[in-house]
Amino acid sequence: MGEPHGGKGRPELARARRRRGMTQAAAAEAVGVSAAAWGRWERGEQGVRAYSRKRIAAVFGVDAIEVERWIEGWAFAATSSWPNADFGDGSQAATVKAVTDLWRCELDPSRREMLATLPFVPAALGEWLVSWGYGTPVESAAHHGSGQIVGLSDITRINESRRAFSLMDQQFGAGVVRPVVMNYLNGSVTPLLRGRYNDKVGAELMVAAAGMTELAGWTAFDLGHHGKAQHHFGQALKLAKAGSDPLSGAWVLMTLTQQAIYLRQHKWAEWLARAAVDTGRRAEAPPRVMALMLVKEAGAVASWTRGNGTPGGHVAKQVERLLAEAERADDQGSDDRDPDWLASYGRPGLVAAMGCCWHQIGEHRRAATFAETAIQGYAGGFPRAVQFAQVNAAEAYLGMGELEEGITRARAAIPEIKALASPRLVERLRQFAGRLEPYKGSMMVREFRDHLNHELAA
Repeated sequence: MGEPHGGKGRPELARARRRRGMTQAAAAEAVGVSAAAWGRWERGEQGVRAYSRKRIAAVFGVDAIEVERWIEGWAFAATSSWPNADFGDGSQAATVKAVTDLWRCELDPSRREMLATLPFVPAALGEWLVSWGYGTPVESAAHHGSGQIVGLSDITRINESRRAFSLMDQQFGAGVVRPVVMNYLNGSVTPLLRGRYNDKVGAELMVAAAGMTELAGWTAFDLGHHGKAQHHFGQALKLAKAGSDPLSGAWVLMTLTQQAIYLRQHKWAEWLARAAVDTGRRAEAPPRVMALMLVKEAGAVASWTRGNGTPGGHVAKQVERLLAEAERADDQGSDDRDPDWLASYGRPGLVAAMGCCWHQIGEHRRAATFAETAIQGYAGGFPRAVQFAQVNAAEAYLGMGELEEGITRARAAIPEIKALASPRLVERLRQFAGRLEPYKGSMMVREFRDHLNHELAA
């Protein structure tokens, strides 16, 4: 993972603070010491008491052993393994180096453990948005190294592999497919990025690598490794920028939006979704791509209502406006400009996402209808998506006060827990079980909770 720093100071403690976007004074206040004491800690001039170490672990959201490494002055050579907030110098060479270093770290057992504990860093998102929107595009995507010659057939193989891995992800869950994805990135895509290619091939190579890196981030997200997922999404955005492909960048921004919603980073979710929509409009995106981006923005707006009861009228109206615009765009049908990643969503995925938005603003009957339509649309495919739609339907029925139907829908998702390596699905079912607390005296609720706990234990 690293080694004790030979020089003076505690570089990883300072880096952890910067990742959080905190000044020394802010970090000191959060931990409960003076700014001067914090400065001495970072410089290695003062010891850190056990109580303060516990406070540091709590403030930065890491394990105690990680804080011990910081205090001991350990330094990590591969800084790309940390979610830095900047895009480097924006050059293609820097982008390729950063992303291949990240993939290599994933296969190093000592670094893999550290990557899995990375926190989600909201401060990184601001720099990414600025770099995406205003950064200077690379002059050329060509590379004249000494490696193998890369052609369009190599790009085709990457894209076909990504589609196959995506299907595996839906069928079996991220826990099964993620190691395969990382081995493919490190073993097959890295040599291509370091090879020889002209500008046209290079641009398509960057975009193909962006798609595979987005999948790496998505599978980390499904497993609950949010800092790791965020870092892959950031690298995917850089690759899309290097490939001058706005729609691929918008795709990554939509995935980041979904992660921000999940982590209740509501303001960031709105900004990310709006950046995706703005990117799509400037690129004159195909109608169904615009429909998906508009639904993501609606979801970001609606996410403010989570845990806050009925939304204000302005929130509901904004969500309704965005969903209506998305419906009109989707009604225009497919376009020969549709990117291939759009197939991973499809009409059922769009409908399911719209149903979640309706549920968030209290339109539970409509939400249930959309969830049922999505389940039918999947027609037995996309097992994980079907189970999420079942839970969506369960929550909608519960919102209408139809307890029995809600529990019936939730029970339908439980058998797939053993077949799908998806901690995210498990968490959704646990959340639904928690929402049954007002009915805890009901025999039906007790039986459901006992059944869920038994299946999870098994």
